[in-house]
Order: sequence, then C-alpha cells, then structure tokens
Amino acid sequence: MKETISQLQDIIAQYEPMLLQLKEEQLTAKPNPAKWSKKEIIGHLIDSALSNARRFVVAQYEDAPHIVYAQDTWVKASGYQNYDAADLISLWRLLNKHIVSILSNMNPELYSRTCVTGEPHTIEWLAADYNKHLLHHMHVILDREPVVYP
Repeated sequence: MKETISQLQDIIAQYEPMLLQLKEEQLTAKPNPAKWSKKEIIGHLIDSALSNARRFVVAQYEDAPHIVYAQDTWVKASGYQNYDAADLISLWRLLNKHIVSILSNMNPELYSRTCVTGEPHTIEWLAADYNKHLLHHMHVILDREPVVYP
C-alpha cells in the first residue's frame, strides 16, 4: 500500500500544475454534446475521490459495504461545467490529499477488508485501481498517450 500512496502523491504533484496550465476554452470544450468536457472529467474525478474516500473509511468498520455511484447523474447534478477552473482543480487536489491521509492512517491489517462496487474488492485493490483510473483520465484531459483502463 505504501507504493500506492506514494504513487497518488506523485500524481497530485505531477498533474496539478499541468491542469492549471489549461485554458478555459480547452476545459469547457466538448468533443460532442454527448461527451464530457475536460472540466466535467475533472468533476468525475472529484466524484470518484468522494466515493473512494467513503469506501476506504466505511470498509474499515462495516463488512463489505455496497458503495457505488451513478457517474453521469453526479456530473450533471454537480454542474462542473460552470465551476471556476482553479476551484475545481483545487478541490481535486485537496480530495486526493485527503485520500492519501486516509490510506496513510489506516491500520495495515484493514487493507484486506472488502467493499462492494459492483463486485467485492479489497481496500488495497481499490486504492491501486483508483490510481489507474486517475491516470487514465489525466491522460485524456491533457491529450497525452492513452493509459488503458478497463
């Protein structure tokens, strides 16, 4: 888990400055009306951080909690397209720092506890998968070489 925590810290440090370089037009443009803008993708990552923070905490004291979220509904309900870009990126950074704190403070004996997100996964697996998900979307936002994510 130490590697996963360290990787998340590196993702925050590496990608936040790149996100802050993006212009408003780049952030709000939609590839087509049915697709999310870059702001909405950042919003999706905020929703993911919120959901995963909850999973990482609740799975420590409940047996196999069932925690899922309807991503399109969350993005639409939150109105990320209208957010101030700097506030959106700051929220993303702070929530990810919060996840680093949760994972760092966790008793290692709890890493193997499970949470159901469609199917059951350990906290350790969810944390590693969270980083993969983040990297996948960061590369989309920044128009970098794709990172494959299931």
